[in-house]
Amino acid sequence: MKNVLYVGNALSNKGKTVTTIETLGDHLNEISTIKIASNKSNKTLRLLDMVKLVLLNRKSTDLVLIDTYSTTNFYYALIISQLCRILKNKYIPILHGGNLEKRLKSNPKLSKLIFENAHRLVAPSNFLKTVFRSYGYNNVVHIPNTIEIDAYQFKSRPIDTLKLLWVRSFASIYNPQLALNVLESLLNKGLKAQLTMVGPDVDGSLEKVKNLSKRKKLDVNFTGKLSKQQWIALSNDHNIFINTTNFDNTPVSVIEAMALGLPVVSTNVGGLPFLISHNEEALLVPPNNIEAMSKAIVKLKKDKNLKSKLITNARYKAEQFDWDVVKSRWIDLLS
Repeated sequence: MKNVLYVGNALSNKGKTVTTIETLGDHLNEISTIKIASNKSNKTLRLLDMVKLVLLNRKSTDLVLIDTYSTTNFYYALIISQLCRILKNKYIPILHGGNLEKRLKSNPKLSKLIFENAHRLVAPSNFLKTVFRSYGYNNVVHIPNTIEIDAYQFKSRPIDTLKLLWVRSFASIYNPQLALNVLESLLNKGLKAQLTMVGPDVDGSLEKVKNLSKRKKLDVNFTGKLSKQQWIALSNDHNIFINTTNFDNTPVSVIEAMALGLPVVSTNVGGLPFLISHNEEALLVPPNNIEAMSKAIVKLKKDKNLKSKLITNARYKAEQFDWDVVKSRWIDLLS
């Protein structure tokens, strides 16, 4: 078995959303010997923990996986990748975030240091694979994020009262305010509608959205962060999943909603049109368009045949993300 180091933000025990390093890390234990860093809340300590992991295991390491984002964590990837180069350890950035192209544009030299010298690049979506190839990076392989499909019981839900579910970290790039504006629009149309928003705060957006709901006098259920099991149980009382983001890659929450039989209405941004086809597996609408998203939701309520087609196709698509299906791609890469 290969000796693999995996560096990224494993912060779910600190109140943050579970990230790829935690889910994929568990799966990779089946096919490799894996060590992970870091779960430190402090960014400096987290970086030092990552550096320590690489240095202590430099002689026994076959491969280093690096979660790579467009945010300030981009610099973790820069530092760890260059350390790997000095130590002559092969490394593979795993590309995350629909806004990662921004780094390719704004930091081309730093991006080149990371990506041009990598053993491979792993893109969880064909969207990011296409983006990176357009910048001349041809060492990209597509390996999707995974779910365990058996954990998601498919259920066809009647749509009478509109019971909307939003599951995401509260961050401005995910545009949570749009969910409230859509709820208000539906209520103004005389429809019965409810909204539940699940997720932890990232950048102060949660407080802004709560204040907005008070000003608009909207009764929104804010649950805070829930475990996967908790929000899956909560989904039984909802009948439409909305994704309001302005930037995105391949959101696992959308794949999970598809697996559960929740019809999805999403903004048509980033990797979403690479993940789902409009009118086949979901309804896609322009970003930050209240009326378009409201109309799509009403369409699902009125057209039972459409809803049935979407959720059937979406469940089939979600099954392709099961670990047992994706595992062979990681075995090929690691070998």
